[in-house]
Amino acid sequence: MKRLITRAGAVLLTVLVLLVGYGVLIEPRFLLNEERFTVTLPQLPADAPERTVAVFSDLQIGMWFSNDDMAEDIVEKVVEERPAAVLIGGDFVYSRSPEPAEQVDEVVELLTPLTEADIPTFAVLGNHDYRVDASEEVVSGLEGIGIRVLRNEAAPIPGTGAGDTALHVVGLGPARPGRTDVDAALAELPDGAPRVVLMHNPTSFPRLPAGSAPLASAGHTHCGQITIPFFPLWSYAELTSKERTVTDGWAPSGYGADENRLHVNCGIGFSLVPMRIAAFPQVVFFDLRGAA
Repeated sequence: MKRLITRAGAVLLTVLVLLVGYGVLIEPRFLLNEERFTVTLPQLPADAPERTVAVFSDLQIGMWFSNDDMAEDIVEKVVEERPAAVLIGGDFVYSRSPEPAEQVDEVVELLTPLTEADIPTFAVLGNHDYRVDASEEVVSGLEGIGIRVLRNEAAPIPGTGAGDTALHVVGLGPARPGRTDVDAALAELPDGAPRVVLMHNPTSFPRLPAGSAPLASAGHTHCGQITIPFFPLWSYAELTSKERTVTDGWAPSGYGADENRLHVNCGIGFSLVPMRIAAFPQVVFFDLRGAA
């Protein structure tokens, strides 16, 4: 019996070591989840040309053993795709050490190929960007390379039309006290303009009025980061009860107001430990078409 227990322990230890190795070295570094969805925007005319918007989130630069190579691969893939716009869902930096300025420099280096390719790129800030007091440095760095940071405001995507016919991005601040202002963001949107809403936290989504967000995208959850396959609620991430209902993918029916739809992006980086299991890094392409 003692020998059997010893062997079982050795097997379990081996499995654990292999699982940790996979979660640290394989899944987050080499296994990208690239998804594509066709979404109808009711504000777009039926004869409007189909336009593609790419979305990724949560670089978390500054986390130890951060996932820089995957971020670089995603940027390269997006540049090859040449979408109408790129939307980045916040949490660019992670920690106070190294200095946030160093982290921002690395973020800028990773994302510069997007604007060098003349792809309109928009971003919102995440909770970590504020938590480490780096929000202004992040904004300065991103806007210095031509990435528009939306803080409770809306902006048209160049090349998609003029005035209220242009496709707009509505960007919300993160779910921190005094940082999310839905009314201010929507006030800058022309009446009836087609739009995509970008936010960091999925919990901001229910604040949007009915019909104001036919397509919204959030990040923040890392899709659980370490999960048991097919059991997304059994995850490592410390999420609020509301976030557990929208950890990844399309939010369930009834979450948010009528005629609004939310997709939660798995992001790229990490929180607390540099590991992902059953929560692949992700880039999503939304092919937007007009309503018949």
